[in-house]
Amino acid sequence: MTTQPVLFLSHGSPMTAIQSDDLGVAWRALAPRLERPDAIVMVSAHWMTNIPMVTGSERPETIHDFGGFPAELYRLRYPAAGQPNLAESIKQRLSAHGLAAGIDPRRGLDHGAWIPLLFLFPEADVPVLQVSVQPDRGAHHHLAVGEALAELRNENVLIVASGHMTHNLRDLFMDRGRLRSMTQAFRDWTHERLMSGQWDDLLAWTDEAPNALLAHPTPEHFLPLFVALGAAGRAARPDHLGGGMIGGALAADNYLFAAT
Repeated sequence: MTTQPVLFLSHGSPMTAIQSDDLGVAWRALAPRLERPDAIVMVSAHWMTNIPMVTGSERPETIHDFGGFPAELYRLRYPAAGQPNLAESIKQRLSAHGLAAGIDPRRGLDHGAWIPLLFLFPEADVPVLQVSVQPDRGAHHHLAVGEALAELRNENVLIVASGHMTHNLRDLFMDRGRLRSMTQAFRDWTHERLMSGQWDDLLAWTDEAPNALLAHPTPEHFLPLFVALGAAGRAARPDHLGGGMIGGALAADNYLFAAT
């Protein structure tokens, strides 16, 4: 059976779904490298809960959790099936690792999940589940979530952590030049430690990374990275997939952690 890699994706703006940008180019280049999984588990920054939750719907709806965009974006659908039995298995795996978890039978797929999947699996013919993040809990908690999910890789399940390398929408439209110069240091610091396996530094990112609170005024878009690290394992080294800058100021790096 195929052992799947783990992905960390910066999911960018919803506009990536309908216009050409560096992020879409990176995803299109990635798609043929992926072997077809039996299921996909998406850990999206856009589903925030107090404890880890898993989608349990047989037919999750496409959630358009954004406003003020062109009408054609709201017409897009990603009609992938769910997999309730796998949702129950994920809940049990999390519980076995000491992580209280639950299943939401009504939650659909938010844009942190379905927009990248439009590029990676455009036929929507692979079942998809989402797992939530817990913004009030830190890097170590999300690393443990990833470790609880890791064995799924050996069952031909693709784990995709969907967040953003930097995510400061608050300042994006005020002074993009300053924001880019400040967050570039955070991006470079993170990239260097990812590529060299310096996990201890990454786990202490709020204290160690330059401009951490400017790059991420709130942590939910960075925490999926730690789920990816936990699922990949300490022996994994990432393949940098590119992604460029969104809006001229938000780093949108993507990484593949190969099967080990």
